[in-house]
Amino acid sequence: MKILHSVHPADFKQYDTQLIRDRFLVDGIVAADAIHCVYTHYDRMIVGAANPVNTEVILESYPNLRADYFLERREIGIINVGGEGTIIADASMFEVDNLDCLYLGKGLKRVAFSSKNSENPAVFYLLSAPAHTNYPATLMTINEAAKVDAGSHAAANLRTINKYIHADGIKSCQLVMGLTTLQAGSVWNTMPAHTHDRRMEAYFYFDLPAGQKIMHFMGKGDETRHITINNYEAVVSPPWSIHSGCGTTNYNFIWGMAGENMDYTDMDAVSISELR
Repeated sequence: MKILHSVHPADFKQYDTQLIRDRFLVDGIVAADAIHCVYTHYDRMIVGAANPVNTEVILESYPNLRADYFLERREIGIINVGGEGTIIADASMFEVDNLDCLYLGKGLKRVAFSSKNSENPAVFYLLSAPAHTNYPATLMTINEAAKVDAGSHAAANLRTINKYIHADGIKSCQLVMGLTTLQAGSVWNTMPAHTHDRRMEAYFYFDLPAGQKIMHFMGKGDETRHITINNYEAVVSPPWSIHSGCGTTNYNFIWGMAGENMDYTDMDAVSISELR
């Protein structure tokens, strides 16, 4: 499992393009009939994906976790961004369709992923954080998610925010997770930008057509950098960094956080006029 270490903002000022990609980009996690995960030292978040095509894939523990099974001391949020799929967690089975979210709490020993149709396989995006207690496994469909419409056509950021795992939704120890869909003609997400010093965040971009790109902006508000992102790639955002993207077309993205609190509105705003 690849490991991403924490970065100091003063050091980040000196990074060139390749070093930014090495330190923050999560790529290559979606692969047929496999699970690939990346361990970060930002609130010990694990970012990964399971893509069962022709066979069931099992979420195994990793040597660096020093755990008998993956969820021995962890919880996990899972969102399906592909075709219809099934997740088995110990004795329970969940039908997880496109854009549905499943939360699994600490203590579940066997987690298995499969697809209903190999021609249109499921793609399960995974976020896992340490957990001090266990909450019940909970499935929430895209239609059940709390929705907030934001932005405007004039600002090219008309979008719908779907909240799954949060203080008033699916209960968890510290995970907060949801997804944002942008309407046709809208390309900006999370602008004006913000930081939140009390928790990290990861963005996973999907439904981005071939040949298109996301320009993801990061860094302190007065010292910004960017990183280009492809479909099915994620970027890790430190607590001191803004996290905002603009695409060459509209797209969707999953946001997920872990840290000191689960207050969705806990943000430190950075106005557009402050950005440099």
